[in-house]
Amino acid sequence: MRILEAVKFVAHDVKEKTLIIIPTYNERENIELLLTQITQIVPGADVVVVDDQSPDGTGQVVKDFCQKNPDANVQLIEREGKRGLGYAYRAGMRYGLDRGYEVLITMDADMSHSPLHLPAMLSTLKGNDVVIGSRYIWDGGTINWRIRRILLSWLANRFARFLLGLKGGDLTSGFRAYRRGILETIGLEKVRSNGYSYLVEMLFRVQRNNARVAEIPIIFYDRTMGRSKISRKEIYKGAFTLLRLRFTKTKKKTHQT
Repeated sequence: MRILEAVKFVAHDVKEKTLIIIPTYNERENIELLLTQITQIVPGADVVVVDDQSPDGTGQVVKDFCQKNPDANVQLIEREGKRGLGYAYRAGMRYGLDRGYEVLITMDADMSHSPLHLPAMLSTLKGNDVVIGSRYIWDGGTINWRIRRILLSWLANRFARFLLGLKGGDLTSGFRAYRRGILETIGLEKVRSNGYSYLVEMLFRVQRNNARVAEIPIIFYDRTMGRSKISRKEIYKGAFTLLRLRFTKTKKKTHQT
C-alpha cells in the first residue's frame, strides 16, 4: 500500500479559481486514488481529466468516480485516439482559460506527483507566475527510480540548460502551477511540441517572457502500478525539440501582471 493512502488529509482553503489538469492514458489503477486525494486536500479546486480513449477503461473509472462523488467538481474530456501528452496539456489549459480559471495546475496521473504538495504550490504561487515542483532542489528527491530514468532526466535537464539557457533545478517536471496571465502572454497556440518535450518548450517560452518562476521541493514516487509512457521515440523527439528551440527567434518581453 502506498504510504499516502494511510495519511489523514487536512483540507487546504483555495483562494482563487483553480483548475487541476490531469492527462491520462491507461491509468485506471491510479486515477481513482489520485482524484480522491485531490478532492480531500484541495476541495475548492476543480479537476479536469483529459483522456485519450484509454483501452483499459480509465475514462469509465473517472465517470464512476463522478457518479459516486457528485460534490467533487471533476470533469472528463475524452479525445479520439492517442494524441500525446502535449496536446492533452493544451486541451486542458484551453478548457481552463475559456472558463475563467485564474490558476491552472498540471500533474501526472500515476501518483508520482503527490497531492500533498498542492497547498505549498498554491501558497508559493502568490507573487509568482509559475511554480514548479522540483525533484532536484534541497529537500526534493525521487523514490524507486531506476538508474536509467535518473540518467535520462539528468541529461535532459543538462542539455536544456546548455542549449537554451534555461534556469532552474528541474526543467522537465510536469508538476506545475501557472497563472492565467502568463499562459495568455505566451499563447498556447505557439507551443508546437507534443509529448514530454512540451514541458521544456513551455518553460522556454515562460522564461523568454521574463515570468517570475519559483520552485518547491517535491518527492517524486516512481509508479507502482501501470507502465511508464516514455519511449525511445519520445527521447529522440525531445532532443529534436531542444535543437529546434535553440534556433527559435522568440522576442523577449516583460510579462505584465
